[in-house]
Amino acid sequence: MIDDLVHELRASTRPLVICDIDEVVLEFLDPFQDFLASMQYRLHADSFHLKGNVRSVVDGSAASHEAIHEFEETFFATQDRWQRPARNAKSVLDALHEMADIVFLTAMPPRHHAVRRTLLDNLDIRFPMISTDEAKGPIAAGLIGAAGRPSVFIDDLHTNLHSVRSHAPDCMLINMMASDVFRALAPPPGEGVNLALDWNHADNLIRAHFASLRAL
Repeated sequence: MIDDLVHELRASTRPLVICDIDEVVLEFLDPFQDFLASMQYRLHADSFHLKGNVRSVVDGSAASHEAIHEFEETFFATQDRWQRPARNAKSVLDALHEMADIVFLTAMPPRHHAVRRTLLDNLDIRFPMISTDEAKGPIAAGLIGAAGRPSVFIDDLHTNLHSVRSHAPDCMLINMMASDVFRALAPPPGEGVNLALDWNHADNLIRAHFASLRAL
C-alpha cells in the first residue's frame, strides 16, 4: 500500500505537503492527559519528556518506561475516544489541497493504522496516511521524488525534522505543536527549521514558500 501511494504521489507535479498527525493534525498531549487521568496518572509539564513526568495521582511515583509504553499502546488502540483535531487543521489543509497534494506521515505503530484511519474519516479529514515505525527522512524523500518538486514537511519532533532534512535537503521544514505548554519546553528546532505557532501561521509560511519557488 505504501509503495502504491509513493508511486501515485511521485507521478504528481503539484507541490507536496507531508504532515505529521499527533500534536499537528490531531491534539495528542491534552487528550493523553485525559486518558492518563482515567488511569489515575497525570502528565506533568516539568520537561519536554514523558519519562519521569507521568506520575501517579495516588502516591506521586513516576511511571516506569514499561508502564508508559503500555499507556501509549492503550491510548493508540482507543484514540478514537480521546483525540480531536488541532484548531484550524482541517480548514487549512482543505484550502491547501486546492494547490498541493497532502499526505500524512505518522510515527505510530502500523497496527493502529485502521483505528486512526477511521477516526480521521469520521472527522472528514480524508488525506492519505502512512503509519510507520521507521525514520521519516527516507520515506519523505521517496514521496517527494528525485525531481525535487516543491515540498513542505511539518512535524512536532526535531528528530523527525532533522531526518527529513538529511534525506530531502530542499524540503521546507516546519516545527509545529498544538500544546502551548509543551511547545514552550521544547528545545530550539535547529537551523533551517521554521517555527509555526498554529495552523494559520503554518498556512502563511507554506503559501509564501510555494509562491517564492513559482517566482524563480
